[in-house]
Amino acid sequence: MDTIDLDRAFAAITEPWSPRIAGELNGQQVRLARLRGSFVWHHHEHEDEMFLVHRGRFVMEFRDRRVEVRAGQFLIVPRGIEHRPVADDGDAEVILFEPASTLNTGSAPDDPRTIRVPRRLDDAGA
Repeated sequence: MDTIDLDRAFAAITEPWSPRIAGELNGQQVRLARLRGSFVWHHHEHEDEMFLVHRGRFVMEFRDRRVEVRAGQFLIVPRGIEHRPVADDGDAEVILFEPASTLNTGSAPDDPRTIRVPRRLDDAGA
């Protein structure tokens, strides 16, 4: 039951698209991720995802529209909806709330950025 200092935690996460587990509750994980550039188009068959921006901004692309998400805002992507996060204006620091079973690349498991077992925030300093 320790607090997490988000500024300090994000300072230790330098690699984009490599989420770190910051906490767990009720089968859900709180993951911290640095977004940079464009991610892969994908969807999650069984999981909803919540993206809360701590610092920066990104655009969530859907096949029919784009939604900008800025610091202090969040967006929930319902299960089954194809999406792609894009952070083209520098890094976005994002807090993700999702079931522990969620694969970061969802329906694109062969993407080179797939993280099958996310590291914990305290592993190797970040």
